[in-house]
Amino acid sequence: MSYWRDATNPRELYARSNAYQYTNRLARQSNAVFTLPQFNQRQNTAGLKLISIFNQIYNTMQELPLSSKMKYIFSLPVIISALGYFVDIYDLLLFGIVRIPSLKALGLNPDTDGTFILNAQMTGLLIGGIFWGIFGDKKGRLSVLFGSILVYSLANIACGFLPYFPEEHLVYQYAGLRFIAGIGLAGELGAGITLVSESLPKSLRAIGTSVVAGFGLMGAVVAQLTVELAGGWNISYIIGGILGIALLFLRISVSESGIYKKMEHASVSKGDFLSFFTDKDRLIRYLKCIAVGLPTWYCIGILAVLANQFAPEMGIASLNPGKAIMWAYAGISVGDFTSGFLSHFLKSRKMAIFYMLAFTIAGVAIMLFGNTDSETKYYLFCIWLGLGTGYWAMFVTLAAEQFGTNIRNTATTTVPNMVRGLVPVMIFGFDVFKSTFTVIISAALVGIIVFALAFYAVLTLSETHERDLDFTE
Repeated sequence: MSYWRDATNPRELYARSNAYQYTNRLARQSNAVFTLPQFNQRQNTAGLKLISIFNQIYNTMQELPLSSKMKYIFSLPVIISALGYFVDIYDLLLFGIVRIPSLKALGLNPDTDGTFILNAQMTGLLIGGIFWGIFGDKKGRLSVLFGSILVYSLANIACGFLPYFPEEHLVYQYAGLRFIAGIGLAGELGAGITLVSESLPKSLRAIGTSVVAGFGLMGAVVAQLTVELAGGWNISYIIGGILGIALLFLRISVSESGIYKKMEHASVSKGDFLSFFTDKDRLIRYLKCIAVGLPTWYCIGILAVLANQFAPEMGIASLNPGKAIMWAYAGISVGDFTSGFLSHFLKSRKMAIFYMLAFTIAGVAIMLFGNTDSETKYYLFCIWLGLGTGYWAMFVTLAAEQFGTNIRNTATTTVPNMVRGLVPVMIFGFDVFKSTFTVIISAALVGIIVFALAFYAVLTLSETHERDLDFTE
């Protein structure tokens, strides 16, 4: 009976059953009798064609009605992941928004001390990405969603009480808390996208993950508005922490990914981060996934966070980095919703990202070398760049689909955090170029390098739109 045991899924079993019955019916009409062993031996071209036909019939029968699609897209894993990413982005970007007022209030230098604290947070993201990635593949996606949000929520609440900390070594205390917050923040997106990717039908993965990121990225807008309305930068930190703790209780009702449960007790290595570096093909895939995401944080980390540095050369009185971040993320939120539907329409992850990259680089060129001579124009370009780099969810989904279940969470969690962690490298290059060139030319040179790597990576990665994720490395 190996013929039936060899069927790997219900669709294959359905096809084999119908093909077998149909062939036996033809055999009876010609006074021939096929037993199962004989039928196994007679799986020639005609038999394979029969199975292919029944597979197509099964696919047609399995086409989901709109109501079922909506249930999947707005299922509990998607909603909880979207809310989690909302709080994650709120807390992740809050320091960039309150950097100047918080450091001035604490008697610290917004430039030198601010860079030190930001680098501490980015270092935490790198370390946390590796830790939570491995943890999620060994202990499950939900374990990361519970642990990570607890860590960064408590760290953010502590940041809200910094004005009451001893003044001695205050910069190191601030940096230490942002480092801990960075570790916690690193796990949210990767585990959420992995859980959603493994829970939804492959035809709806792009849309589901885009809902997660599209809604989640609105956290940046809410963070800016909270800072303006809360009456104090420290209150904004406390609000973010409370939101995280509240979401922690909502996650109790979420179930683990079925694909992970199937693999959980299999005798296969899980969460092996070093495996990305021990196989040439896997390493190349990993590095390309990182390269695809670099333009997103180039636009945020340099053109938005450091917006005030561009004001003098552009003839603008002043630029508020917090507002630049807010408008950029407003665009990113819309772009992330759009990218999922674009990928679904094109039936391609790669081409959706390619078109959005082309749209972004055009915006960067016009922003830097066009007539951007007012604060309003600069913020409008931030929206443009946000729309273009709104493939963040698509890029993380692409990473999830490139690797097997046993290291998928490790890949999906570390890849975006490697991109975030490379922001100091991009800023370092920006500063090095500034010693020789103008601010605008320096930003353009960094952009050329970043976009060249991204275009090469997206064009040479394999397409994953219809890939079945039930496999291991």
